[in-house]
Amino acid sequence: MNSPAAGNDHPAFVRAGVKYLAADKQTPVYHASVGGEDAQLNMDGQFETRVVRIGNARREGARYTLDEHGFALVNHRSSIKDFYDQATVDSTYIREVEALIGDLTGARRVTVFDHTRRSDTREQRKAHGIREPSAVVHNDYTDRSAPQRVCDILPAGDARELLGERFAIVNVWRGMRNPVLTSPLALCDASSIAAADLVATERRARDRVGEIHLVRFNPAHRWWYFPHLQLDEAVLIKTFDSAMDGRARFAVHTAFDDPTSPPDAPPRESIETRAFVFY
Repeated sequence: MNSPAAGNDHPAFVRAGVKYLAADKQTPVYHASVGGEDAQLNMDGQFETRVVRIGNARREGARYTLDEHGFALVNHRSSIKDFYDQATVDSTYIREVEALIGDLTGARRVTVFDHTRRSDTREQRKAHGIREPSAVVHNDYTDRSAPQRVCDILPAGDARELLGERFAIVNVWRGMRNPVLTSPLALCDASSIAAADLVATERRARDRVGEIHLVRFNPAHRWWYFPHLQLDEAVLIKTFDSAMDGRARFAVHTAFDDPTSPPDAPPRESIETRAFVFY
């Protein structure tokens, strides 16, 4: 569902630095940032920047899918006018996202459980109490933390029943007020990721302790992005799948500095919505 509206005249690829977990370091503890505060990774020296080729997925003409690549671009016009209005997001956008994912995947049940808003300027983060783009190569969930998140959110009886079948976690990522021209997401083709590249890492936030994957560099990684993401587009990212039949299970991603971003581009303001997807 690649959109013809944007990015067709963009270069076929860019080269940019992305931040991997350093190969010679012990697994760190990842401290999550707090909305409205300055980013504090607290892991100096634990990462190494690698310059990678990030292809323009629009120019390839390929149809990227959640099950093959771990991500997909969809055309999706939301009725939401103000994504900072939490009441409207809760009453309307949740239903839109659940319908979008259900239609695309054929899942029998989709349950939105989380939203994260981000901006790449300090002023907007302070004004809206939101977080910075996540600028390390990572995946949101592991084999341990994904089912634990289901148990954390859903009633115990529902969780036990639903975890007996295949389930996934899918993020829906989009711009909120302008097309995404700065700090876009780079997405790693899941078929290019080896199991040894993924490092389970404790993630500590103010309200809970979870687990994510940090990632070690592998020259086989194939990176893509959708330049100039429009307001009527969204990127779906499969951050976990319990199926072990060869389909994509983890969608490694990171924000990066696009060297072709216009100098007068409005700062990125984005929302990522996470949903359980039960089959």
